[in-house]
Parts: sequence; C-alpha cells; structure tokens
Amino acid sequence: MSDQAESSHKGSVFNNLRLEGQFCDAVIKVEDVEFEIHKVILCKCSPYFLALFQRWSSPDKKVFVIPGMSPDMMRLIIEFAYTGTVSVTAENVQELLLAADQLNVMDVVQTCCDFLGEQLCTENCIGIFRVTDVVFSAELQHRAYRYMVDHFEEVAHHEEFLHLSLQQLIDILERDDLNVRNESVAFEAVLRWIDHVPEERKAHVAVLLSKVRLALTTLDYMQLKVVSNELVNTNTQCVTMVQDALEAISHIRTSRPSVAHFSNPLARPRLPNAILLAIGGWSGGDPTNGIEAYDIRADYWINVTNNCERPRAYHGTAILNGSLYCIGGFDRVEHFNSVRRFDLSMRVWQEAASMCHRRCYVSVTVLGECIYALGGFDGRTRLNTAERYRPEANQWSLIAPMQELRSDASSTTLHNKVYICGGFNGAECLQTAECYIPEANQWTMIGLMNSRRSGIGIVAYAGCVYAVGGFNGTNRLCSAEAYDPENNSWHEVSPMLTPRSNFGIEVLDDRLFAVGGFNGFTTSENVECYDATTDAWTEACDMDIFRSALSCCVVSGLPNMAEYVVPRDTLPFLNEDADSDEQS
Repeated sequence: MSDQAESSHKGSVFNNLRLEGQFCDAVIKVEDVEFEIHKVILCKCSPYFLALFQRWSSPDKKVFVIPGMSPDMMRLIIEFAYTGTVSVTAENVQELLLAADQLNVMDVVQTCCDFLGEQLCTENCIGIFRVTDVVFSAELQHRAYRYMVDHFEEVAHHEEFLHLSLQQLIDILERDDLNVRNESVAFEAVLRWIDHVPEERKAHVAVLLSKVRLALTTLDYMQLKVVSNELVNTNTQCVTMVQDALEAISHIRTSRPSVAHFSNPLARPRLPNAILLAIGGWSGGDPTNGIEAYDIRADYWINVTNNCERPRAYHGTAILNGSLYCIGGFDRVEHFNSVRRFDLSMRVWQEAASMCHRRCYVSVTVLGECIYALGGFDGRTRLNTAERYRPEANQWSLIAPMQELRSDASSTTLHNKVYICGGFNGAECLQTAECYIPEANQWTMIGLMNSRRSGIGIVAYAGCVYAVGGFNGTNRLCSAEAYDPENNSWHEVSPMLTPRSNFGIEVLDDRLFAVGGFNGFTTSENVECYDATTDAWTEACDMDIFRSALSCCVVSGLPNMAEYVVPRDTLPFLNEDADSDEQS
C-alpha cells in the first residue's frame, strides 16, 4: 500500500471511530453543538489544538468551548483533521477561512486562499484584498491587488470600490502600472469615491487629484469635465494643478524637444499592461531580425532586437506561455520549416521542434494551448496543409488540410474556431475564407469576403473577424471588412488611412493596429489603429524600421515589462497630432 493510500485508510478508520463515538477523549463545543473527538488527531492538524490540550488546560479536562465560529465551520475543520479533505464553496469560503485562521489550520487556510484566488473578478477583488488584512496571505493579497490594478476601469464601477480607504485609493492611483486606457477614468473614479460620502471625503480632493495624470487627458476634457467641476474649482490647490496640467498639455501638443522630460507627475504616462511586438520582415531590400516594442501609453516604439537571431520575413509569430514563437518564413535563400522560441523574461532564443513542412507566407494563430501553422509556400508549391504544435510535447502534428491552397493568407481564432481568409493559390488572389473546428478536425468554407485579398491582415476583434488591407491582384487595398459568424456574412467598415499589404495586425487596448507593410510603392514604417466603437482609424507613432512581411503579436503580464517600454524617468515629450485631441 502506498503512503498516500495508507494515510487515507488510517483517516477513514479514525473518522469511523469518531462517528461511532469510540475511544474519544474530548468534546469540542461550539455554541450548543458538541463534537466528540480524539485529541491526538486534532493536535496533528493544528498547533492551536496541541497548545489547547497540552498547555492551556488541565489533563483531566474533557469539554473545550471554542468561541467565535459556527458549528458548521467547526464540523468542516474536524472532518478535515480526520480525512485530509475539505469542501470549499463560494458560500462558505470566507467564513471557513476566518475559522481556519483562528484555529491555525494552515492547510485549510491555504486551500481557501487558493479558491479565492481562482474566483477573483471585478466585483469581489477589493473584498478579497480586504480579507487579507485579517487573514494574511502574501500570495492572495498580491493577486487581488494586481487584479484591482489591471482591471481598474471595471473595478471602479463596483460597490466595493467605494469602500476603499483614502490611503488605499492613493496607493492605487499613484502607481505607474495602473491600467487605464484614458486618464479620465482615474479622475472620474476619484469623483465617484468622494461622492459616496461627500461631507467626509471632499477634503481629500487635492491629494487625490495630485495622483491623477491630468496632462494625459485632452484640452476639451479638461475644460468640459475638470475645470468646470465645483470640487476642483473651489479648491486653491486643485486650481493650481489644473493650470499646470493645461500648460503641460499645450507644451506636449506644440513642441518636439528631445531633451525635455516628463518631470511633472501630472504628465507622466502610465505603464502599459501589454505591449505590441513587431518582429522581422523585409527592410531595405533584405530580411531583418529587428524587433520593436510599442508602448501604447507613451505612443512610442523602442528597439528590443536580439542580434543572436537570424533575419526572416514572411513568417508567423505566436505568444504562448510567456514565450514568443517565430515560425517558418524566408531569408532570401531558404524557406524555413524551423521554429525559434524567444523567452521574453530571460531574453534568450532557443530552437523548438521544426514543422512538418517548410512554410513561407505562413498563417499562424493560437487556439487553447496549441499553435496552428496553416498553408504557405514551401519553395515549389502553394500549400493547403495545416499543422499544430503542442509545447508540452514540443511536437508538430498534421491536422486536416484546408479546402484551398493558401499562401500569403492570414488567420485568427474566435469562439474556439480557427479562421483563415484570403491569400494566393498560385494563380489568383483569393476571396474565400474557411474555419476549422478542432473537435471535428474539419475545415468548412464560410461566406465570401467582399474583396479578393492576398497579403491580408486578419484578426478577431469586437466579436467579429476583421479582414484588413491586402492586394487584390491589381492594387494595394485600404478597405476593411468584418465577418459576423452569427449570420455568416461580411460587412464593410471604415477603410484604413493608408493602403497596405503584408503588414502586421494585432489588437491592443481594445483597438486594432495595422503596422508597416507595403503600400504599393515602398515598405512602410506607418502605424494606424481602428476603434470599433467610433468606426474610425487614427494615426499612431511610426516604427523606426521601414518594413513589410513582418509579424506582430501582443504580450501581457511580463515580470520584466519595464525592459519593453520607454523608461518613465527619461521619457521625452512626444508630439501628438493636434487633431487627435479634438477627436478624443
């Protein structure tokens, strides 16, 4: 019999003896409920019971009254002492955690903390964080706090937010990594918190406003929402801060100094919780190994190239388990079946298993814990083959082939399906699209796009599959369309500002980004983004590297995120398009 089985067997024997009342040598009393127990069993599960029976009472004492908890919780803890298992539910977890902490049953405390960590959401993260003030768990406290910071826009609208202490709110607002797409979110959260108990809290408006990066809002917003606010314009300190912020906004919009810095805390951009990476591509007549990271809060690209990696273009990339995979492609000489994995935390490249086929112009996407590589060109023929990679096995395996030969297509995942659209079959640019259901290992054709598109960008966004740009056989396209899987149809959306094919495409901060590419005349460093809520494209900061045939991906939650963003203490003022403020 294994040790685990033997332990379980003993637990079952002792628990049966307890339930039958045999050999019990003490009674635990909670309120008016009595539990017959064996002292030695409870001593084994908690130092509290060892002290209770050995040091805090006489040897002949039989009945022990435990205050401050319910009989139901004591029953669960006694059952855990005998069986080693406990049933934790959403209904009992908080009460059980407090009871286990009171009795120093640390295994149950840990089980409850693990359960709460898995249940974190925008409605309960503050409550769970506050529980850790009573029952200290460094891990749970960190997870709950991190959840508050990462999901602040949603958290600030829930009732629990209004019960944060002043110091807790200050600590959150002054964090560089507070995740707010617009600084107006922070300002409005302050007003909401004050308005909950206005007579008590309005005295704190100045200290709270000093933690809001007002100069990151727009002139319009400042005039309409901040300057006109009675709490703000009746407080001398706030009025001074507002004037400083207005001057900083004006300076940012009208100047391009390379030495001036965001020394003013009201103008210091927050850190992004996700970055967009642009990897490889064709630049200056040759493939490049250049990697740039886009810091969306600063609207700035920084070069993070690792020169240990060889150049490649017309490849695919994917993020899985904190690593960047660079898949297939072409270096002017060789069509690759090789796959390279970049550990984003350690910043080192490693070889991963090679694909079954060489694939240039490959389409790559991630579904679940697998990377899919679809179609492409092996140097001789266009492919309809498809394969997927499982990182735990470091192995590629073929799946059902697509219904069309497709190179220079693009793919994405939506609602547990893989979608691939457009491309080139060796004779014509394609208007067709198809989707793959892993459970059935089957490809199905879906509705035709409105345009033929090779060198297309495909991405899942706002509940649809977006098809952007590409080449129709005659022209580079700026048009874009979206596929609604519910009615199997495509509808036009606003066109890009610039036509492009073979560009990078990704979704970051609830916006769709089109990066680089070929505009029909030259490779481009141009970047623009689309917001589905306004159906409008706006300019973003250009890359430093002109390139097409690149691949983009988005990564979040990196422990070393600071290595992929602009250092905040040496950040130059960035010139914004004056029109962009007017549109915000």
